[in-house]
Amino acid sequence: MPSIEYGGETEGRGPTMQGLWNKAMPAIADYNNGLLGSLDAYWRDDFQDLPTGRYTATQSTTGTFALDDAAGGVALADCNSETVVQGINVQRGGTTGETFLAAAGTTIYFEARVKAADIGTGPEFFLGLHIIDTAIIDTSAMAAADSDWVGFKSLTDNNILLGTTSDNATEATAASIHTLVEDTWVKLGFKVIGTDSVEFYVNGALKSNTITTNLPGGLLVPSLVCQSNGTTDPIVHIDWGQAAAVVSSR
Repeated sequence: MPSIEYGGETEGRGPTMQGLWNKAMPAIADYNNGLLGSLDAYWRDDFQDLPTGRYTATQSTTGTFALDDAAGGVALADCNSETVVQGINVQRGGTTGETFLAAAGTTIYFEARVKAADIGTGPEFFLGLHIIDTAIIDTSAMAAADSDWVGFKSLTDNNILLGTTSDNATEATAASIHTLVEDTWVKLGFKVIGTDSVEFYVNGALKSNTITTNLPGGLLVPSLVCQSNGTTDPIVHIDWGQAAAVVSSR
């Protein structure tokens, strides 16, 4: 695992310990001490380096995923295009190895600190957990072929992020979770509680938009998509990301 340090945690730049992450921290501490304990799956990255093979970045005609010159480590998902639907699809790992599963008795925690630049009317965007797929967003829509996911999406060129889940391509959405603001950092998080519900968090605050249907039944990996809206060349910056699946019965 790459090392990670959130120097700005007390300034609100790090993971949200109260409300989102607090119940997961004992399991993460056990993992960091070499004990599996109740932690079923774990991912974290501060993007201080980007070794070959850690992520699979697939172009939709164009697009790159690379480190920025930024203090503390930041990665850039850059469309490199002003043509609609062109951009970059990024997933942790390779063509196999999904590790996160929504299941009874398990809580999945996810949070990432991101900002979008040159967004205009908004990028085509996804952030969260998704089955392995090289085209998460296809022709301005979430890919429909047997897809499972949970996270945040924006496909309507208005910078409005919706909460989204899908079980075998049957989707549920929670409207108006957050509106992206040009060149402004935001922490986007969610908590998948068993197979019952998904709670969404923005800058550490629990939103009222909860999803209780169509939670994903498949194995998932951390995923990020940035594609052009057809008028600008959006770039999504990711400062850090973290996800953990904790089994309460262990």
